[in-house]
Amino acid sequence: MSSSTAKTPSRPRHARPGITPSAITLGLNSLSLSPTKSVYNNAPDSSNPFIDRRAANSSNPFVDKKSSPTKARGRSRHGSMSSGGLDHLAKDAVRGIVRPGGIETKFDVVRNDYFVGESKGSTSPRKRKGSSVSLNSSGGYSGNKLKSSASSDDRMIPTSNIGATLASQNIQNTSPAHTARLAENLGINVNQRILRFHQQGPQPTTDPTLALQRQLARPLYQRPAGPNASTGAVTNKTRVIPTSPQRVLDAPGMIDDFYLNLISWSGLNQLAVALCESTYIWNAETGNVDLLGTAPEGSYVSAVNFTPDGTFLGVGNGNGDVEVWDMETTQKLRTMSGHQAQVASLSWNNHILASGCADGSIWFHDVRVAQHKVMQLLGHEGEICGLTWRADGELLASGGNDNVVNIWDGRTGSSGDDWRGTPLYTKNNHTAAVKAMAWCPWQNNLLATGGGTGDGQVHFWSSTTGARVNTLQTPTQISSVQFAPHSREVLTTHGAPVNSLMIHSYPSMSKVAEINDAHDARVLGSAVGPAGDVVCTYAGDENVKFWKIWELPKKKKDKAGSSETGPGSMLLIR
Repeated sequence: MSSSTAKTPSRPRHARPGITPSAITLGLNSLSLSPTKSVYNNAPDSSNPFIDRRAANSSNPFVDKKSSPTKARGRSRHGSMSSGGLDHLAKDAVRGIVRPGGIETKFDVVRNDYFVGESKGSTSPRKRKGSSVSLNSSGGYSGNKLKSSASSDDRMIPTSNIGATLASQNIQNTSPAHTARLAENLGINVNQRILRFHQQGPQPTTDPTLALQRQLARPLYQRPAGPNASTGAVTNKTRVIPTSPQRVLDAPGMIDDFYLNLISWSGLNQLAVALCESTYIWNAETGNVDLLGTAPEGSYVSAVNFTPDGTFLGVGNGNGDVEVWDMETTQKLRTMSGHQAQVASLSWNNHILASGCADGSIWFHDVRVAQHKVMQLLGHEGEICGLTWRADGELLASGGNDNVVNIWDGRTGSSGDDWRGTPLYTKNNHTAAVKAMAWCPWQNNLLATGGGTGDGQVHFWSSTTGARVNTLQTPTQISSVQFAPHSREVLTTHGAPVNSLMIHSYPSMSKVAEINDAHDARVLGSAVGPAGDVVCTYAGDENVKFWKIWELPKKKKDKAGSSETGPGSMLLIR
């Protein structure tokens, strides 16, 4: 460092932060300087304390013509501050005085306030706000203009937190070349709106082996099935399921009640349909319709169910009576009374007819004896709306409005009035009424149950262990569930808002087909034809529809070269 007085203070060669007005102020404040009344409070047009003396006039209050640069600095050769210079520097710092030759003269200065949106020729005075560093058009710091900011800490000295200032600014003046390169590399059209996608998605692959690869890999992602379940079910994707019914029957007077079971299809290819107080029989082979009988005055038909061979029909009424009809003679054989409320579900097991009542009781009626009530099961607190025997007659499944599924041993029970039977298994997984129930024809220990509104799930149970082996989630209430007799598939019918039929493969639970809006109202139930290829559905729109869902298996030809066709084939429906 030279001993002669220099215009600017000498600085060491090693790198350290430069001296800024904010640093000077911070150092002076740390010395507890006593502020004096500032002169510049009377100068409303001043916007920057760093005034170049060479451009100043005599009327500028920020230029001290009497003080010399040497005395103003008041710094010794070793950088220590003298007491006289310290007092003078404190007084100058408060007043915001800039002397010629000082370090302050190296900064760009502002001689006039600049306001955004104000024309250059405007001379109207405006109230000055706090200043902050702004950006010029080239992206650098503006040396002759300061944008007004109400968040500045010091009116005379710009803030030193440049990073925070830049982050608060809306920087739009980026380099056009950089923008073009960025848009080209990212594939963005700068003229389009951000987050708006107009380009088409990629085209699907044309690899012919991809479908086969997915089919072979599907068993790896399937849920584990029951002990006796087969995991080799493969859906034929080339099968076409019609989305329109084969035939539609008008059913005026059909009661729109979810808990009732109003149709049944017999092995003789006859369909029983309950319309309010009347029961009709429609012959699928001839198309004839006959009135079988009517309910007692003031009552209605609430359930119908055929025996497996189709020779007898059980009819449940709203007053609690259960009737037995001979289909060969179309005569009523007997009426069995005793229930105190409507009978909404029936199921046959040889000569035993099980009836489910609205009071939650299940009765076994032996139609051969006068005292028909031979067994009573009390395991539900709500109306029995689902009831079905297994094919071998050993187990009975029941579902109620109490969201409970019970599996009963058919040999338990008593004719006593105070007997409360104990079910073999009780399941409380459903969250709505359980009406949809079906035993699997190709796996006799598999039971499917479906929940109503608010549940929409089909649970598959093993009657051997009582465990749940699979679950199918559907979008809405399930009114019936049916197993395909000749393939490993499950059909479900649904209520509002979809009113659809869904077919899923088992046990993968992959959707095979869906027929939306099958009816104009919620689908209330279904029945499978004796041949196993056609499904009949009924709904609150007073229509009965027939759907060709499955294909019949190809039968082997005998020695004479002819093939057998059962009397129940739906090919006879015309």
